[in-house]
Amino acid sequence: MAKVHPLISTSNTIDSQAFSSASCSNNYITSKRETFTVWMKSLVMQGNGCTAYNENGEIVYRVDNYDQKNSNEVYLMDLKGKVLFTILRKKIGVFRRWEGYKSNGLDSNNDKPFFQVRKSCSVNLGKDFSCKVTLRSNDMNNFEALSCYKLEGSPGKSALRIIDNQGRLVAEAKRKQSSSGVILGDDVLTLVIEQNVDHSLVMALMTVYGLMQHKM
Repeated sequence: MAKVHPLISTSNTIDSQAFSSASCSNNYITSKRETFTVWMKSLVMQGNGCTAYNENGEIVYRVDNYDQKNSNEVYLMDLKGKVLFTILRKKIGVFRRWEGYKSNGLDSNNDKPFFQVRKSCSVNLGKDFSCKVTLRSNDMNNFEALSCYKLEGSPGKSALRIIDNQGRLVAEAKRKQSSSGVILGDDVLTLVIEQNVDHSLVMALMTVYGLMQHKM
């Protein structure tokens, strides 16, 4: 399989310690800004999902929904198929929310979601919208005990921004631009994640966003 090499972003770094402190996935946190290429396609031929490559063109994350699109249960995995997050879509009355459960690679604790994502009440049809993200640490049962984050995007688009409660950029995905300046299709993104941020969590939130946008 050919390697895909993302372009390196030159945006300023920020201190995202609050975002990383909510996660115990230290193996997925680095001290520098990380850049990934996200292809909104599954590794499985004619399947739905997405694949993320690091700066060396190596596969780091993948989601394979096979022949089912916009599934109610999705797994974020590493290259070897180890499950990192189980993502469930739940409907409460007319409202929907997405919940992410951390996994040890074998199973997940379905009693205690690690994060929840809800669309904001201010969503307008055809216009940009935001989603509220709440995280819970290992020793907390109350989601409101931790700061909230926002996913910002546009209907039908894969590009998004993740913002913390102080308005600082945590991660951003936008259409990839080739070395010759050609902007690639909406299904090929450059994902820039700021330093001290758990990029497995960012990929889990990107997966939720892709499900919301019916991209996988």
